[in-house]
Order: sequence, then C-alpha cells, then structure tokens
Amino acid sequence: MVGKTFKGMTDEMLAWQTERFLELEAHRESHVVFVRPEQVVEIAFDGVQRSNRYPGGVALRFARVVRYRADKSAQDSDSIDTLGSLLP
Repeated sequence: MVGKTFKGMTDEMLAWQTERFLELEAHRESHVVFVRPEQVVEIAFDGVQRSNRYPGGVALRFARVVRYRADKSAQDSDSIDTLGSLLP
C-alpha cells in the first residue's frame, strides 16, 4: 500500500469498482474486503515521498484514479522498487 485515493472517480466508476472488487473478493476481516490482485488501476500522481505510514515505505502525492486497465495484468504493474526509484 502506498496511499489511498478516490479522487478522479465518477459515480459510474465507483459503482463499477464496487461490483468488480466484490467479484474478486478473497476474504473479509470486519469491514475490510481483501481482493485477489488481478485488477490493474492506472493512478496519476504528482510525486513520491518517503512514508513511515505505509508498508512500502513510500507514498504517492496527490494521487488520483485515471482508469481501470483491462488490457494489463497484475504482472504488468509497476513495482514498489520502481516507485522507490522516483524518490527525490
């Protein structure tokens, strides 16, 4: 995890996301739904900074959802190492 965002999402995107993520549900713990890592989300951001809050050690600044990528697999996603390489 490198942040949380709902910026950039329309009501239509939120509805689609809710349905899609429930399809990918692996298990629940209280109010948290864990999903299989199959859906790729394109996120735009203004920068990367070090963070003690997130397990990855980095956080995205001003992150916003651009779109969901049906043409990409989870293996095509950027790694935490790629984000770390963007640190100032």
